[in-house]
Amino acid sequence: MSAYGTTKLSVNLNKVALLRNQRDVGYPDPVAAGRTILKAGAHGLTVHPRPDERHIRKSDVHAIAEMLEAGGWKRRGIEFNIEGNPFEDYMDLVAAVRPEQATLVPDSPEAATSDNGWDVFAEADRLADRIAALHDAGARVSLFMNAEEDAAKADDVMAKAAELGADRVELYTGPYAHAFESLKRDAVLGTYVRTAEAAVKAGLLVNAGHDLTTENVAPLMNALPRLDEVSIGHAFTSDALWMGFEGAVRAYLDALGARPATSKRVA
Repeated sequence: MSAYGTTKLSVNLNKVALLRNQRDVGYPDPVAAGRTILKAGAHGLTVHPRPDERHIRKSDVHAIAEMLEAGGWKRRGIEFNIEGNPFEDYMDLVAAVRPEQATLVPDSPEAATSDNGWDVFAEADRLADRIAALHDAGARVSLFMNAEEDAAKADDVMAKAAELGADRVELYTGPYAHAFESLKRDAVLGTYVRTAEAAVKAGLLVNAGHDLTTENVAPLMNALPRLDEVSIGHAFTSDALWMGFEGAVRAYLDALGARPATSKRVA
């Protein structure tokens, strides 16, 4: 657990949906998986619907939202996070579902995965417009961002993100994960520390995601000035093949030093 409090675990259900979509038999069901994951103590669920619906479908997003409402999960502090590039279909989906958090990523529709953060200066007008609309829909907004090597640039970038109306940033942790077993680990980790410090200075909360595991998440959490939430999907689902969903939730909560969410009721 970080000095300022608990880092929350939001589990990304995309890989469950991807497996479901390989066969036209309807399972594994992302809704049932989400329910099991929450019962085990996760603090939230994340989805990243893409235009081609190759994993999470729009119908899944609505079904997960209905499960959360019917089970009373949201009243107990469980959060729903919807990621995506804020094209019109994404904006319409968020307005209909009204998640607690909208995480904006600059992916093209053809991108295999999220692998780069926003240029908040080049996209300023569009982002300001979208962030305001998402706030009107009741969602807080997190921007998917790269870690910056230069402290002055990090300050400028995070100040701009705050100026545009963002509530949080999600640090893209792919480079950190890839360097974790190498001699570059400390240098790369330093870029995340500087960027998180700049975010805190700008009044932003800090999330993180991409290729985080039970091994590398704690060193990241302990190094940053704050880490409010991690979103983990690929490694979590991989671990669940051996541990089961309940065991994987416990393993990640242990790595974060976090208590399970207090919710008990399952719809």
